[in-house]
Amino acid sequence: MPSLTRVEATARGALITVESYQVDLDLTGGGERFRSTVTIRFGATPGAETFAEIKPGRLLGVRLNDRDLDPAVLDDNRLPLTGLAAANTLTVDAEMAYSNTGEGLHRFVDPADGETYLYAMSFLDEVQRIFAAFDQPDLKAPVTLSVTAPPEWTVAANGQLADRPAPGRWEFAPTVPLATYFFTLIAGPWHVRHDEHDGIPLGLYCRRSLAGHLDADAGEIFTVTKQCLDRFHQLFAERYPFGKYDQAFVPEFNAGAMENPGLVTLRDDYVFRSAVTDTQRELRATTIAHEMAHMWFGDLVTMRWWDDLWLNESFAEYLGTRVTAEATRFDQAWTTFAMRRKAWGYAADQRPSTHPVAPEEVADAAQALLNFDGISYAKGASVLRQLVAWVGDDAFLAGLNAHFAKHRFGNATLADLLDSLAAASGRDLTDWAERWLRRSQVNTLRMVTAVDAGGRWTEVAVVQTAPEAYPVLRPHRIGVARYGADAPARRFEVDLAPDADHGRTELTELIGQPAAGLLLPNAGDLTFAKIRLDPASADVVPTLLPGLDDPLARALLWGEALDAATDGERPVEALVALIAAALPAETEVIIAEDVLTLSRGLVDRYLDLPARDAALLRVAGACAALLAGAPAGGSLQLAAARGLIGGTTDTGLLAGWLAGRDVPAGLAVDADLRWRLLHRLVVLGAAGEPEIAAEAAADRSATGAERAAGCRAALPDVDAKRTAWEIITSNTALSNRLVEATAEGFWQPEQAELTAGYVERYFADMPAAAGLRTPWTANRVAWLAFPRYAVAQRTRELAAALLARDDLAPGLKREVTDRDDDLRRALVARTAVAAAGA
Repeated sequence: MPSLTRVEATARGALITVESYQVDLDLTGGGERFRSTVTIRFGATPGAETFAEIKPGRLLGVRLNDRDLDPAVLDDNRLPLTGLAAANTLTVDAEMAYSNTGEGLHRFVDPADGETYLYAMSFLDEVQRIFAAFDQPDLKAPVTLSVTAPPEWTVAANGQLADRPAPGRWEFAPTVPLATYFFTLIAGPWHVRHDEHDGIPLGLYCRRSLAGHLDADAGEIFTVTKQCLDRFHQLFAERYPFGKYDQAFVPEFNAGAMENPGLVTLRDDYVFRSAVTDTQRELRATTIAHEMAHMWFGDLVTMRWWDDLWLNESFAEYLGTRVTAEATRFDQAWTTFAMRRKAWGYAADQRPSTHPVAPEEVADAAQALLNFDGISYAKGASVLRQLVAWVGDDAFLAGLNAHFAKHRFGNATLADLLDSLAAASGRDLTDWAERWLRRSQVNTLRMVTAVDAGGRWTEVAVVQTAPEAYPVLRPHRIGVARYGADAPARRFEVDLAPDADHGRTELTELIGQPAAGLLLPNAGDLTFAKIRLDPASADVVPTLLPGLDDPLARALLWGEALDAATDGERPVEALVALIAAALPAETEVIIAEDVLTLSRGLVDRYLDLPARDAALLRVAGACAALLAGAPAGGSLQLAAARGLIGGTTDTGLLAGWLAGRDVPAGLAVDADLRWRLLHRLVVLGAAGEPEIAAEAAADRSATGAERAAGCRAALPDVDAKRTAWEIITSNTALSNRLVEATAEGFWQPEQAELTAGYVERYFADMPAAAGLRTPWTANRVAWLAFPRYAVAQRTRELAAALLARDDLAPGLKREVTDRDDDLRRALVARTAVAAAGA
């Protein structure tokens, strides 16, 4: 189906003005389809022609003003409309197909109890899978929805419920003007919890089979929601503008959440059924705050076209983290951001697919989907944090409030926002925006020092560099901190002004002082830049890191070590040695979790098998030490146990825990931990299909089905791999989540010989496989199914041959390009290790 282009959207936006949508959906038919009728009222330039979009199962009837149109005029997903009047009425009647891909109207049958649930996901251009529309973000209009559903169901939508004239009939009040990609509804036997805060009705929805788990956490979820609402009302002059605030936890969701006004949808993984760490609870809180930020950035004021996606996601990412840290018990949210989100942003910005935070142009909606990445989210949020440090918080917030007032319920661009911020701050932001928002890639800030014979600094400087292909230096306001074993920490701020200092900023206040301890650039994490320590500081990190009181400083030092290993500047073995030395003393759960997760990827790809086995043994030892010292029943204990399970080869320990033997006091071997144990046993060949089937029979939940799919794909068995590959490449009956779980479980470093033949098959089979699925699911499967552990030049040659084709879907091309770049880095690191040992 053709993707709407920016040129087409601009032309259509100049021709028409949408006044309203009247949508009527009949969900009572059963089977694979539902009935959709929409009446659209819109103004147009008289005599003009344009098109609406719809992706029907069967188009039943089309009426434009006083004439019926032949349904056969539908061209792919485009319905031509000619001879328009100044005022027009378009009515489209169709049968529409339910989806199993998390887009359109997704239909889910809960394996726990057989109940059916529906939810609508209209993002990015999928409302046309539900009803006919002018599907672009700048044609906002009120939506009035009516739904016919089984009488025992509950239905909720963006708008307030206005009437229930008969059993099974739900009629909703007109909404304020919405972009089409915000439309949503849920329908099914949902479990509901209600509350109210500051005059705003609140609701929580989940499947009945998760009711007990939601009830257990409803207090925390409502508390976070209320705290965030209060903080946003303190920051913004405009109160929450969409009436009620419902949050529905829905199954098989592709994203973390979606900011539909009045009815936010979130993945129901956030309804915790087993023990979780505080990091996971914090992630749920920041997701709630992120989606709430969208009520202003995205929903109240919407980007005109997808090239200003950052006006949605960067602001929601920044404000979500900020509000979580300021208003909830999760006051270390910026540490999590530094450790996890920025690692995502740095990785995305250094890949071949890098793009500016605010691209000059996004050609079409398909390209826009690819930009929902670590750049639009984490880098953009970091850039905003740097802007606040530069212009001041008061000016920043004044500019945002002026922006909301000027563009309320309308659309805006980067230029509109910069005008508001410049007026509020009194600063010309043109050059700042050009360097930070219009240019790609990341700078590196490196500490450079020299010491005299008496042990005092004769030179201390921060040197800023940029990649050769992206030679832009940026202004940075950063903190520099000095840490010593026997001295209090000292932090000061410095402005890096490349136009004045050409990328080298002298720290004259340190000249002549004793050169002891550790110097940390970007202390406080105010800017988006990779950091490198001077050699003397790097040498003392293993000694000083365990004793640093500031978790954000520890996160930055761990991030520096991980990044240096990723870039091949230091061997992975040095990172493993740091883990062995410092991880057992770590007290911040997010740091422990992400050090283990991020280092595991490097160990699995950058080291050959003997070195990998030795590294995993050391990491497992560090996890065991962390586990031994962690408080019983706490988050740190659970994080350490998960790390140990993922890295150990001690099948006796794993099987014992699974059977309830020798489990550390306080550690609950619940459903989720059982699946982790079983998955590792399967990978190691110590458990098989009988054990998977037994565990699945005991856990008849959607999560259990996904875990079982991942375990079956990980079986070290020829037939199991064949079955899994067929699911990955050709099965469209299974839902998005089950296919993704299969793809994620397929490749295992321990099974390189067994899966060797599938390396070439990936590059042969994936183009056709991608064409079977909607872009979101196809892209995700292409990423997960890539042979990421086949670190060999031959794999890169196969990738190059595939990328040379001119018929690849944009998403597949990007996923393969970026995965191939990961292999390039791994090969460079392995070559360096081999050269050092020669």
